[in-house]
Amino acid sequence: MPMNAKADEQHLKQIGAQAPVALVIGSGFGGLAAAIRLSARGWRVQVLEKLNEPGGRARVIRVDGYTFDAGPTIITAPLLLEELWILAGRQLANDVELRLIDPFYRIRFNDGDHFDYSGDPERMRAEVLRIDPTAGPGYDAFMAEADLCLKLCFDTLSCQSFDSVGELLRAVPSIVRMKGWRSLHAMVATHIKHPKLRQALSLQALLIGGNPFSVTCVFSLINALERRFGVHWAMGGTGSLVNALVGLIEEMGGSLRTSAEVRNIDVTDGRACGVTLATGETVSADIVVCNADAAWTYKNLIDPKYRKVWTNAKVEKGKYSMSLFVWYFGTNKRFDDVPHHMMLLGPRYEALMEDIFINHHLADDFSIYLHRPTATDASMAPEGCDSFYVLAPVPNLQSGTDWASHAEPYRAAIAQALEATVLPNLSKHLTVSFMTTPQDFQDNLLSYQGAAFGLEPLLSQSAWFRPHSRSEDIHNLFTVGAGTHPSAGIPGVLMSAKALETVLPDAATFKRSH
Repeated sequence: MPMNAKADEQHLKQIGAQAPVALVIGSGFGGLAAAIRLSARGWRVQVLEKLNEPGGRARVIRVDGYTFDAGPTIITAPLLLEELWILAGRQLANDVELRLIDPFYRIRFNDGDHFDYSGDPERMRAEVLRIDPTAGPGYDAFMAEADLCLKLCFDTLSCQSFDSVGELLRAVPSIVRMKGWRSLHAMVATHIKHPKLRQALSLQALLIGGNPFSVTCVFSLINALERRFGVHWAMGGTGSLVNALVGLIEEMGGSLRTSAEVRNIDVTDGRACGVTLATGETVSADIVVCNADAAWTYKNLIDPKYRKVWTNAKVEKGKYSMSLFVWYFGTNKRFDDVPHHMMLLGPRYEALMEDIFINHHLADDFSIYLHRPTATDASMAPEGCDSFYVLAPVPNLQSGTDWASHAEPYRAAIAQALEATVLPNLSKHLTVSFMTTPQDFQDNLLSYQGAAFGLEPLLSQSAWFRPHSRSEDIHNLFTVGAGTHPSAGIPGVLMSAKALETVLPDAATFKRSH
């Protein structure tokens, strides 16, 4: 799988020294997808990964027979993955089994009531009417608007690069039709009165790092996207999907090098010409595609003298997503009443979002996402056991929270809440336990301010207003990933690699022009 520097160099010689070289920084889903698309267009691709295994935020952690996916676990829009396999001349189903989850997730309200969110229109409507018998017409109207956003944004705008103001202007009529200046929650509230339903239909913004009360309503498309394509699980864990993508890259002549942290993107005559690693080693390239956090990249990997657009001041003025507190744990028994995906909501909604996104205050209460992959895939834990992670949206590092001292009390509070609700006697059955905090997002994953999803997906920070697929500052530098257009989430970062293709020349064309 991953190669060292000497083997990497020999590999490149074997596949043809005449093709131009593309370096991809980071092996998250965006970087891996970009590497496959580059390879299909004739580039010699090298992927450089800071960590000791591929995946970035989607890396895998294995402890005592338990397997934990560190990051994303909800897979929608499998067609975006199928496209990558087609580019490699293969079929996704031959390498990875994607299993449909039903229900997609269970939303448990603070009073103990729950809402099973699924892709079946009739079952969904029945769940809505159970909570509010008068909400049928409003729910139908909301889903009609969400379907429109899916058609206008996901099907068209999401794969554009927004490389120019002209592209932005051409998108304005669609933004107007979607009334994109509204927040997602405001859009839901125009159709739905019951507070539980408003919460159930707007919390999806958190999946891409957005505050439901400020993120553009365009992202109601998530509701429609899930209904159209379903929510899936990659058997063996998300890591099995990452490894399969790496396998495609290698089959196409590319390579992956781990434990290769990039310290600087090298620039000559205004053009990216390679990178310098933390070890001091330099790696040359014809183009550089960066899947690292966009804000971190511009602020820390590129000399300020080369940046007229993404200056330090502009990076620092940006509004960034929340961060995450994640507790991974294993148990020596199974909790079969708990579904694969579950949201446990706290007593506050809007006020909690305000604390997280606006006040940057770590509150005593929380809403959490509980992931139990062993509900679908027994291979994720020893026989008769469960693996879990529980994720709490928390403020990014602008809160000033000292996570070294706050992590354990926060974990204990979450454990107590779980024990009192859906995981009785949890403490007696714990076998494995460890945590990731916002400080880890900054220190280990190099995310600016420890923000887990980059720039918050506000309308004023979307499309042309996000870092462009083709750098505005440096020739031959390109970006993909959560901090670029269109957004975070697995579909978003996969589409960022697709948008990259609209501004990226074929290798043969690039070679002739240089």
